[in-house]
Amino acid sequence: MSGFADLAMVTIDCDDPQALARFWSEVLGREVSHSEEYYAMVDGAGGAPLGFGRVEGYRPPQWPNPDGTKQYHLDLYVDDIDKAAERCLALGATRPAFQPGDTWTVLLDPSGHPFCLCRRSGEQ
Repeated sequence: MSGFADLAMVTIDCDDPQALARFWSEVLGREVSHSEEYYAMVDGAGGAPLGFGRVEGYRPPQWPNPDGTKQYHLDLYVDDIDKAAERCLALGATRPAFQPGDTWTVLLDPSGHPFCLCRRSGEQ
């Protein structure tokens, strides 16, 4: 199937664009290619860039949230979920108490956005 558009980038609302760009730069092994007070971007080498925009009065999504206002989440393939989780936690992520499965791990980035660490084989 052929689409008519290509993904240019994903921009994520947050309270501290520079801090969130540094976090995702370390997690994904990508460079922070732009950083200013209200916006930062992580280079998309091999994929679309991630942008981070400051929103005054930002409130992080709740996890879990039965009302469905989670906004988005990223699924990341990793070789070792436990090791990847420990690195993410050391970089400022947190692990919420609610974990909906036993073959992946949900973490929250420093601005409170949920993301999942999944086995690289794609097993869910």
